[in-house]
Amino acid sequence: MGQRMSDDRTGVTYLDYNATAPLRPEALEATLDALRSVGNASSIHHQGRDAARRVDTARRQLAELLTCHPGEIIFTSGATEANNLALRAAHARGGVVVTTAVEHPAVLETAQAITMETSRSLVVLPVDKDGIVDLEPLVEALRSGDVAVVSAMIANNETGVLTDLRPIIAAAHEASALVHTDATQYVGRLPLDLDEVDVDLLSLSAHKFGGPQGVGALFVRRGAPLPHKPLLLGGGQERGWRAGTLNVAGIVGLGAAAQAAQLTLEQEAARTAALRDSFEQELISNVAGCWINGTRVPRLPGVTSVTFPGIPADAVLAAMPEVAASDGSACSSGAPSPSHVLLAMGHSREDADSTVRFSLGYATTEGDVERALNATVRAVTEVRSVMAATAKP
Repeated sequence: MGQRMSDDRTGVTYLDYNATAPLRPEALEATLDALRSVGNASSIHHQGRDAARRVDTARRQLAELLTCHPGEIIFTSGATEANNLALRAAHARGGVVVTTAVEHPAVLETAQAITMETSRSLVVLPVDKDGIVDLEPLVEALRSGDVAVVSAMIANNETGVLTDLRPIIAAAHEASALVHTDATQYVGRLPLDLDEVDVDLLSLSAHKFGGPQGVGALFVRRGAPLPHKPLLLGGGQERGWRAGTLNVAGIVGLGAAAQAAQLTLEQEAARTAALRDSFEQELISNVAGCWINGTRVPRLPGVTSVTFPGIPADAVLAAMPEVAASDGSACSSGAPSPSHVLLAMGHSREDADSTVRFSLGYATTEGDVERALNATVRAVTEVRSVMAATAKP
C-alpha cells in the first residue's frame, strides 16, 4: 500500500497526480545529493566528470524504464519542450502534420504554429464519444504521401483514455511518415516497451511519475530520418539536440523516480486501478445523475473524469477544499473556455464545465479515496441545494 497522501500541514487529500505526482522519496534523496555536489556535466575536471557520471546513470535508469538505448534519450526541461522539439524536428523533413483533437496544448499549439509558419496544412483527427481516434481521416491524409509526422498521445491527460498506437504506427510508417507520441501521463504508470511500440519520438515529464518538476526527456529512435532542429542554440549539449547547461540535480531525480517506478510498476497499476474503480462505483451509487467518462474503453489505472450535470465543476471543487482535484488539465485550469477534450468527445459546453478530474497514484491509499468520496458527495449535495434555493422565485 502507498503512504498516506493527505498533507498533514493542510489536511488536504491529494488526488491530482495528472497535474503533478508527489516527489518520490528516492527522487528527493537523489536530487538533494546531487545539489550538494558541484560540477558542470560538460567540464573535464573531476567535479565535471562526476556530474556527467550522474547524468549517464539517470539516462540508463530512464532507458530501462522505457526499454530503449540510453543514447536515444535527450534531456529537456519537460514534455512541453520535448513536444516542441519533436514536432519541429520531424516537420523539418517537409510535409503535413497530423495530430488528434484531444492532444495537450503543447502539441496542438505547436502543430498550429508550425503550419502557420510554413503555410502547410494541418490534419486534426476527430475522436468518438469514448475518446478513441478516428483512423479513417488518417488513412486519407497518408494517401497523399506528404505527411511528415503523426502525433498521437498514448494516454489522455484529462480522461485517462488510452490510444492503441499500433495501427497508427503501421499506417504512418507504410507512408514513410514519422510517429510521435506524448507519453507524459503514461510513462511510469503502465509498462512501456519501445522495442514493441515502434514510435520514432516520445515525450515525457519527470513530475508525472514522482520526479522533480522542470525536467523531462525526448526519446529519439536511432536511425529515424530526422535532421537536428534544436530549439535552443548554444553549446551543443545533448548531441546537438538541446543546448544549455544540464540540470544535473533534476536529471538525477528523474532517473531515481524512473527506477523506483519500474520496481513496482505492474503492482501499483493494479492497486491504483482497484482504488479508482471502487471510488467510481461509490460515486455512481451516492451521487444521482453523475457519470464517468471513458469507461467503455481502456484507461490509465488512476484517472477518473466525472461529470456532475448542471453543477459547475469549480463550485464542486470550492465546496471541498480538503480535496485536491482538478476541473481539467492543470495547464488550462482557470481558463474561461471548456475542455477541448470533452468537447471533441461530443460533450456540451455545460457538461464539459461540470466535469471534475480525480487522479490517483503510487502513494494514494484507501483512506485517501474514502475521504475524497465523502467530501465529493457532500460537496455536490451542498452545491445542488444552493443552486435549487437560488433558482426559486
